[in-house]
Amino acid sequence: MSLCRALRVLRAPVPLVSKRGLSHDPIRQGLVGMVGRTPLVKIQKLSEETGCEILAKAEFCNGGGSVKDRAALFLIRDAQRRGLIRPGGTVVEGTAGNTGIGLAHMCLALGYRCVIYMPNNQSQEKIDVLKTLGAEVRTVPVVAWTDEANYNHQARRFAESLDNAVWTNQFDNTANRQAHIETTGPEIWEETKGKVNAVVFGTGTGGTLAGVGTYLKEKNPKVQVFLADPEGSVLYHWFKNGKLERTEGSSIAEGIGQGRVTKNLEGAPVDDALAIRDTEAVAMTFRLLHEEGLFVGASTGLNVAAAEKVARIMGPGHVIATCLCDTGQRYHAKLFSRKVLEERGLLDSIPENHRKSLH
Repeated sequence: MSLCRALRVLRAPVPLVSKRGLSHDPIRQGLVGMVGRTPLVKIQKLSEETGCEILAKAEFCNGGGSVKDRAALFLIRDAQRRGLIRPGGTVVEGTAGNTGIGLAHMCLALGYRCVIYMPNNQSQEKIDVLKTLGAEVRTVPVVAWTDEANYNHQARRFAESLDNAVWTNQFDNTANRQAHIETTGPEIWEETKGKVNAVVFGTGTGGTLAGVGTYLKEKNPKVQVFLADPEGSVLYHWFKNGKLERTEGSSIAEGIGQGRVTKNLEGAPVDDALAIRDTEAVAMTFRLLHEEGLFVGASTGLNVAAAEKVARIMGPGHVIATCLCDTGQRYHAKLFSRKVLEERGLLDSIPENHRKSLH
């Protein structure tokens, strides 16, 4: 039995009514029906250590294997609703990987062509998966958003050059945020029976953090919303002191961190921000593997490391929720490489008895 299936067997389906029509029927209608209603998993040892319930949505149980499946579906639905794409058209996106994989899955299920522009510093596993899913992948050099050669701008220009094509614009299309207002937020509220005290997420586009935070604040204004920021990102300083100032370093975690405030993140009800070092994120990634049996990537390690910090800030007796973004399989060549971790000065952050996972 797969991990996702086993987790689902342990919990009854949670009723969820969404005006976008994500079904609460226990029979999922194809791949699109496999988006949302992922298991909410208790992180056992951290919960025992902190005296809090540290919970995480197992987003690798979405049909495309990551939290970004939610945004991918809503971005395509938004384009359909606005008449931006017709049957047989082309979906174009700039992505560090998981949104692209989600879009590629949705395009196969819905009959669209998929073209992905991606910075050339992303894992080979993601590129290979995208190609297997039939997406055309165009890797381009890493440059800032302000540079017209940035992968997002290249994706936009390519879509504009085609007939019957749409650039889904995950960073600034607020259909991304809406996905989490209508699905992830309600799921966390219902699955915790309204007892959630805080949520914490690392942020790339800002859709998950802003959407979940918006929904939960509407249900209970006392719910605390924390942003977890990796090395090299500006968002920690932005929310702390209003300055777009990068923290030192660059993170091994892919798909999170920013150099600007996206449209999805604008107005997000963030109460506080935490700067999470790579040493903390990587150490937690290996703790989750060896202590909980959860094979995840560094963005998940960052989320859970931040959730532990929030638990210690708030004190025992609180319910803190985050998400397990995807699986470690998508980062195996880099994140689980002894050589790569040693070169980045991260090997010593992993306890010796957890290093048996390295290749």
